[in-house]
Amino acid sequence: MALILPRQMTRALLRTRGMCQAGVGGCHLDPVVQRLLKGLRAGQRSSLAEAITLVETSHPKKKLQAKQLLTRVLQDANDHYATKGPQTLSFRIGLSGPPGAGKSTYIESFGKFLTAKGHRVAVLAVDPSSVTTGGSLLGDKTRMPELTRDDNAYIRPSPSRGHLGGVTRSTNEAIVLCEAAGYNIIIVETIGVGQSEFSVVDMVDLFTLLIPPGGGDELQGLKRGIMEMSDLIVVNKSDGDLIPASRRMQYEYISALKFIRPKSKNWRTPVKRISSLTLEGIPELWELMLEYRKTMEESGEFVGRRKTQRRAWLWTHLKESLVSVFMDTPGMRGRIREAEVRAMEGVVAPGDAADQLLRLHIEQLQKTSES
Repeated sequence: MALILPRQMTRALLRTRGMCQAGVGGCHLDPVVQRLLKGLRAGQRSSLAEAITLVETSHPKKKLQAKQLLTRVLQDANDHYATKGPQTLSFRIGLSGPPGAGKSTYIESFGKFLTAKGHRVAVLAVDPSSVTTGGSLLGDKTRMPELTRDDNAYIRPSPSRGHLGGVTRSTNEAIVLCEAAGYNIIIVETIGVGQSEFSVVDMVDLFTLLIPPGGGDELQGLKRGIMEMSDLIVVNKSDGDLIPASRRMQYEYISALKFIRPKSKNWRTPVKRISSLTLEGIPELWELMLEYRKTMEESGEFVGRRKTQRRAWLWTHLKESLVSVFMDTPGMRGRIREAEVRAMEGVVAPGDAADQLLRLHIEQLQKTSES
């Protein structure tokens, strides 16, 4: 059975094919794409900001430009990897933690430490969004004033717009664009902590769980699953009167990890105490991260994870495209509204309503293909 695409999507695909056959050299590049590609290769922050805005858009024409830009950026990355090897790949670090863990303070202190050592750091800080406007609520950029002014750092706060875990659909693209602009350490900060945070694990090389030395049922405060997915656990705020509590928290997590299967057979998740305020433990934490990377590279897991990241990226877009095709089927939006009303009124179970909509969609595709 042939898949019948909505008219708008069909036109978009045809325009894309006319603009450039992916992977074919010498194809015509859109002027906007040419300008952004040149700016990214030169490490221009303004071009990076514009490029990320482009991949976040839902405008049909700009989506085509974004696809063309990403195709060229990925080609450059593949060429660089083929000639230089895996040791020149960037280091993608994911960061999650409960509210009050001090994620923004940690990123600023850690980021300044890295830029002082000559690294270029990009921070993708995903903020929770306003239900009304879709805009960011917390404003992570305003909570990292020193790092914001650093010429070797780039901070991109992005509203989550309702995406689970705060990781937006374009986070993968933003990571690749930051790397194209010459940033060799990418930090992805997510909202809160929980099962929905797992999406960031499929985007990074090292996943860090940041926790405060809080009191009361500490081990119950975080789900077992998030600990299983962590490559590194960091107890923050280990300074002043909180040092005893931080040590107790460290020991409790070390004990808890003994009963959790390691994420990798080559690495056991360590628990490290630091202070983002006094910077105590930050240099040792970075050495631990470098040790992790060396271990993963020697075992082949580092490159293996990058391949897994590409597969997860593919499925993210596939799911989104399938939903888009479903929604754009003629008459489907009206039927969805009717199904929503019936489900809310309790006339039909939500699962049955979803099955009915899918059957209607399949029947319409069959009728269209037969005609």
